[in-house]
Amino acid sequence: MTDTVLNRFLRYVVIDTQADGSSTSQPSTEKQKNLGRLLVEELQAIGLGDAHLDEHGYVYATIPSNSDKQVPVICFCSHMDTAPDFTGTNVKPQVIRNYAGGDIVLPGDPSRVIRVSEHLELNNQIGNDIVTTDGTTLLGADDKAGVAEIVAAAKVLVDNPDIRHGTVKILFTTDEEIGRGVDKVDFAKLGAAFAYTMDGETAGTIEDETFSADGVEISISGVAMHPGLAKGRMENAIKIAGAIIDRLPRDMAPETTEGRQGFVHPTSVSGSMEKATISLIVRDFRDEGLAEKEAMLEQIVSDVVSAYPGSTYSFTVKEQYRNMKVVLDRHPEIVENAVEAIRRAGMEPVRGSIRGGTDGSRLSFMGLPCPNIFAGGHAFHSPLEWVSRQDMEKAVKTIVELARVWEERA
Repeated sequence: MTDTVLNRFLRYVVIDTQADGSSTSQPSTEKQKNLGRLLVEELQAIGLGDAHLDEHGYVYATIPSNSDKQVPVICFCSHMDTAPDFTGTNVKPQVIRNYAGGDIVLPGDPSRVIRVSEHLELNNQIGNDIVTTDGTTLLGADDKAGVAEIVAAAKVLVDNPDIRHGTVKILFTTDEEIGRGVDKVDFAKLGAAFAYTMDGETAGTIEDETFSADGVEISISGVAMHPGLAKGRMENAIKIAGAIIDRLPRDMAPETTEGRQGFVHPTSVSGSMEKATISLIVRDFRDEGLAEKEAMLEQIVSDVVSAYPGSTYSFTVKEQYRNMKVVLDRHPEIVENAVEAIRRAGMEPVRGSIRGGTDGSRLSFMGLPCPNIFAGGHAFHSPLEWVSRQDMEKAVKTIVELARVWEERA
């Protein structure tokens, strides 16, 4: 039973793979390679002889075609790193067998409770086996559930040659959580025409749309002065930064938006009397909406700074990723085949949009169209993270059926 998707998942989550956004290396933390090395061993044990770990911490492997058709090469991708938002060190997963319903109190910190009122999907998990942490760490289902599902599906395909499929590529990335997940992918080596990230949430969901995303950095140069001589002369950059943040629309924040609404979100502020910096992220499903929010933001900055004649500012926008739907709409068969696979795996397919991004967002614009399929995890980046065994098993079946659908329709 060591090769079940649950047992694989439980092995993977105890390996600390937290990314570090302050690092300039790739991977940002060497410990991500610890999981990569284990995955290479497991993939080779399955029979994927070319499985290897490269210098950037990526894992590549190939399931050879067993079809006599010319089937497009597809890739399944997940990321091995976990988010820096909450500690991923010393993860202690617990399995709640035959979940009977109700709130789940986490034993390592009883103040942390997974409440049904806040996690409505738990209502669909009665009788299933739920995996959580003890409440002192995140779980890492984002995205070790996806990793475990891909490895488990690879074994199913290798062990069952009657399931006809084309060449299937496997890619496990590092540093997705800090926006660098596909920076160093070798596309020539990967050799895939299309891809799927296994990095979504609720079972049955396929997401073919993401936010478009930019980062904005505002640098303010004030006028420093000895406070005893400051009257009429000092222009405190910290206060200017505070005034800018205070002017941000209350109804355009992550905590006040949902669905297809975008937002402007300050992520850090630092500085001194002389200089201050505000970092923000801007999100919208439409590029036009992104530009409108950035224009509004710069107008706020200009208006605030205009009241300080000795001060100046710079406003820098850096593109992060774009809505993958623009690319995927040119290749409708990618999503159509996934919808059919989900249906064959026993679920009603649900097409959704991500209020965020995945490796698939950037892969799509780098020439590898790539929607996002559910992995089953919930409450990502928090100690309340959870996933069910049954949903992971549904994801495994979806991967297998998707490989089959591509072969049938070739």
